[in-house]
Amino acid sequence: MKNSLRSLGLAIVMIIAAGLGAAPAAFAQTPPSADAFGRQAAISGVSLSPDGKHIAAISSPDGIKSYVTIWRTDAMDQKPVILGCGDKSDCMSVRFVKSDRIAMTVRQTYTSGSTSGHLFRTFISDVEGKSFRDASGEIDQNEGGFVQVVNTLPKDPNNILVSIRGDLYKLNVYRFTKGRVYTGSDKFGGEQFDLDGEVRARQSVDFDNGKVYIAQWIRNTNGNWEEHFRWYAADREPKEIVGFTSDPNLIYVQTNEGQDKVGIFLYDINARKIVEPAFQIPLFDATGLRRSRAPADFGRLLGFTYDAATTETYWVDGKMGSIAKGLRKAFGVNTNTVNWVDIATGEKTRFKVADGADVEMTSWSDDMKYIIVVKSGSNQPPEYYLLTDGTKVTLLGKSRPWLDTSTLGDTTLVQYPARDGLMVPGFLTKPKASIYGPGPYPTIILPHGGPWARDDMGWDFSGWVQYFAARGYVVLQPQYRGSEGWGQKLWRAGDSEWGQKMQDDMDDGAKWLIEQKVAAPDRIAMHGYSYGGYAAMAASVRPNGIYQCAVAGAGVAELESFRERNNQNRIQREFQRPTVNGLEPLDHAGEIKIPIFLYHGDRDTNVPIEQSERFVAAAQKSGQPVKFLKLKDMGHSGNTWMSGQIAEVLTAVDNYLRTECGPGGL
Repeated sequence: MKNSLRSLGLAIVMIIAAGLGAAPAAFAQTPPSADAFGRQAAISGVSLSPDGKHIAAISSPDGIKSYVTIWRTDAMDQKPVILGCGDKSDCMSVRFVKSDRIAMTVRQTYTSGSTSGHLFRTFISDVEGKSFRDASGEIDQNEGGFVQVVNTLPKDPNNILVSIRGDLYKLNVYRFTKGRVYTGSDKFGGEQFDLDGEVRARQSVDFDNGKVYIAQWIRNTNGNWEEHFRWYAADREPKEIVGFTSDPNLIYVQTNEGQDKVGIFLYDINARKIVEPAFQIPLFDATGLRRSRAPADFGRLLGFTYDAATTETYWVDGKMGSIAKGLRKAFGVNTNTVNWVDIATGEKTRFKVADGADVEMTSWSDDMKYIIVVKSGSNQPPEYYLLTDGTKVTLLGKSRPWLDTSTLGDTTLVQYPARDGLMVPGFLTKPKASIYGPGPYPTIILPHGGPWARDDMGWDFSGWVQYFAARGYVVLQPQYRGSEGWGQKLWRAGDSEWGQKMQDDMDDGAKWLIEQKVAAPDRIAMHGYSYGGYAAMAASVRPNGIYQCAVAGAGVAELESFRERNNQNRIQREFQRPTVNGLEPLDHAGEIKIPIFLYHGDRDTNVPIEQSERFVAAAQKSGQPVKFLKLKDMGHSGNTWMSGQIAEVLTAVDNYLRTECGPGGL
């Protein structure tokens, strides 16, 4: 294997798949347009069949309409099969459920009474598109009947497992018959499967002296269901099964119980206890397993995943580890050393992260003859390759071949101290000094949504980071207290600090950039979406004097509305609702201190558009300039953004920052 990987490092064959990834023309040093970021990717979501004979992907030749495209790996130069998803539908994803059968997710808009949103349907097709069936059958998906593929049953040649309204069915993807194998209930949920596809684990929600807890039930080797362990929502120390092993008595459990970071452990079912750690990273959360899906060794552990600057894989399989190392060498992946302070302990350390772009193996054939490789990074739109026999790399296509990456900014993982001493991670993207000089630069503080979420150094599908970095802006993505994925201390520090210490962390990031002579002190704005939109509203009413303007996308203006939604879920009522407290932007909207621009989709079912509309109506009484953009047919999450809407948002925000942000624009 070493010899073949050495040859891989010497020559990469670039054969572009039919119709996709055409080489771009020479570019001038001008920033890419909003359309270059916003149009549909030329290729995305690439999947490889288990037998390695076919590749499927979502493709968009015109950047507007998406299709499912299927190639034969032994005839990549031939015209692929192209399947459409309907005139009023969008192809969203595709995956192989058998070597010659794919499952497609299709999106549509719908209106039911006063509710407008987006509907997702599942279709099953052969690789030629001759047998194309709606997996829902007679189910009314408007009424919660979305069919979800939950297990492809690699050991079963004909059937897959699908979930419909909480019940599980075996669906024969050839005869298209289905039979119920498990009946859901109001008491149990979160069913999980052993390596034979049998339901062996499920969860229940109950109360103990008024405290909500989640109980983990396991069907033991004797066939009986028993509660094995539980965790209390208020404690925020989930203990969850992440996989079964070939030993029916051993499972993998993931938890942060009693520690700052999440680890993965082996749990003995008969002994009813954790027997040993399986994988822990001192600085980061372990997130899951990577395993073989080949029927011959199905479930064999190949590696563990964890969240660092991006999601990384620690390979325990020697062959996969060797291939990964060889690919990084072949693609010229470089690394930078990051100086780091552990947020929980204060200990200083160092680790390496990829510089710009990295490569990842995302799927492979059962015999590992064929492997899908993705090259991507913060300034590198995804590129898709096929690795054959460990020696030949074929370019399948570039997601954005038209985009001039030479003008994009460079992103680094940083830390800065908050005013109370807490170390706050962040992703700092600077514009090219060769184009815009050494700085200081106009600056955008870009808090993520959630707030129980985090950013990473991957490609930003929204374009918010690189679109503006290519135009001379510095962009800081602060991982403020309350962010998940950086350990318990940072996460819990955000409790009941909405618009307060969470907001201080964002302001302290701006002040740190000023001290570093990176940010121009009189040219700083905040732009956020979802929780970030809330933060932008909060920035407009706080008397901090840092920002020249704020841009709020789909933000929550009334915290009580968020708490009300959490009240509807027993777990969230105790898990997150008590942490949602702090500044109420709507109460102070009439006192905004800086200009603000709000935008919101009219099909947003997560944060209703009325939240922005109420804030705008109240803010207009302040005497400060207020602007509002209502986006037709746009939902909340990225998979409900329609074609052209990314470009529409980028253009609107860009125009606002240049012309209406403070005196003379940012």
